[in-house]
Amino acid sequence: MSEPRPDGPGTVGFLHTAQVHVETFEALSRELIPAARTVHRVNPEALELARHDGAWERVRAVVAGHLSELREAGCEVVLCTCSTLGGIAEGLSEDGLEVIRIDRPMLRRAVTLGPRIGVLAALTSTVEPTTQVLAEEAAGADVTFEISFVDGAWDAFLSGDAEDYRFRIAEAARTLSSRCDVVVLAQASMEPAAALLTGLGTPVLTSPRSAVEAVAGFIPSC
Repeated sequence: MSEPRPDGPGTVGFLHTAQVHVETFEALSRELIPAARTVHRVNPEALELARHDGAWERVRAVVAGHLSELREAGCEVVLCTCSTLGGIAEGLSEDGLEVIRIDRPMLRRAVTLGPRIGVLAALTSTVEPTTQVLAEEAAGADVTFEISFVDGAWDAFLSGDAEDYRFRIAEAARTLSSRCDVVVLAQASMEPAAALLTGLGTPVLTSPRSAVEAVAGFIPSC
């Protein structure tokens, strides 16, 4: 999908593993980088492949192929909206193409909000890359991570039951918040759950908005 924006300052690419993210990130782009042209690529199979042991090289090849396509489409910066694939995509940044992983801006903020960081994940494959980035952003600071895997949430997401999905995430966030200084929702698909958590004493961070704000820093005039 591509949305041309006449006289725009640049072209932004998005690499997704679910079609539902296209609408979310197109809306954020119109709000935060309204003049930019956007190009979206969606590959659900890449996430499924990444969940299999020993498939790293195949996944890297798939991601590299999509990034090459996005670069050929004129993109100067690409946002990978899948936290599982984020590390692979980020590692493929090169001259003329900046690749941003969706969770880094969120996790960079999380480590400034307190030493006890709670992480909610609906997919086990998300946990390792998320905690790796947290460790990088903490840079030796005295922080602790508590990981909470939301049982049954991903099945609800895959079945299209968005209401059940966000309810499960919100309930898990409430429970985790009592033991943490900040809770991060590790996957972009979790953002709608934040609307159910207004008034919670503990900050709950989501990744889509902060990631697009980071993208804006690479686009002239944004």
